[in-house]
Amino acid sequence: MDLEKWTERGIELITVYGLKLLGAVLIWIIGSWIIKKLLNASKAIMNKRDLEESLQKFLLNLLGWVLKILLVLSILSQVGIETTSFAAILAAAGLAVGMALQGSLANFAGGVLIMIFKPIKIGDFIEAQGESGTVKEIEIFTTKLTTPDNKEVIIPNGSLSNGNITNYSTEDTRRVNFNFGVGYDSDIKKTKEVIMSVIESNPAILKDPAPAINVSELGDSSINFFTRVWVKKEDYWDVNFDTIERTKEALDAAGIDIPYPHQVEIQKQG
Repeated sequence: MDLEKWTERGIELITVYGLKLLGAVLIWIIGSWIIKKLLNASKAIMNKRDLEESLQKFLLNLLGWVLKILLVLSILSQVGIETTSFAAILAAAGLAVGMALQGSLANFAGGVLIMIFKPIKIGDFIEAQGESGTVKEIEIFTTKLTTPDNKEVIIPNGSLSNGNITNYSTEDTRRVNFNFGVGYDSDIKKTKEVIMSVIESNPAILKDPAPAINVSELGDSSINFFTRVWVKKEDYWDVNFDTIERTKEALDAAGIDIPYPHQVEIQKQG
């Protein structure tokens, strides 16, 4: 009698839990296959959008862990284990980690936005957060710049993505601005001709858009000429320094005075 009783009990357990275990195995196999397909599809989309490799790896790993956790919870639910408490524990742990890493999460979110929308890329010369330099590396949490004097500047991506960014490398050309001041005895037309001759002799200065020379101000001791020329972005600094030097030489050769501040000392005799 006892043998028959235990046999019936065993058959009952096998019938009830065997089906649940079989269902759990099927859920694991099918779920793993679906996760693999989703990860492959996500990777293809990221490659199509040309996301950074480091961001791809991070997002794929994060997505994989989330999907696997959901799969395990589904399997536990299938075999009859209550998963509500597990979900509550995971939610509480996620909230605690989020509060502890609030600043880091902001930098992470900023890094994701930078890598997705690409306001900057490696090799760009930018100005942001009071710093300027060439973008050396874009990481998940920080962006590294190399300054013109070869210093490395590390900017958190949270502040970088939320602040103003001036990117000097996105356009092929840049405008170079100059202010030249000459004495009030100087001939305006002749001064313009001298400055224009310097501009036209430099092959790095573009003809289109055309250079412009205008009287911008009648200053305290000088007539000021606002001069604008366009160059390719890689020629900006060479043209800037060369034009200033050669304009000074040309004005001197033409006998056009460049005034400088004078200080008058008045003494009272008692």
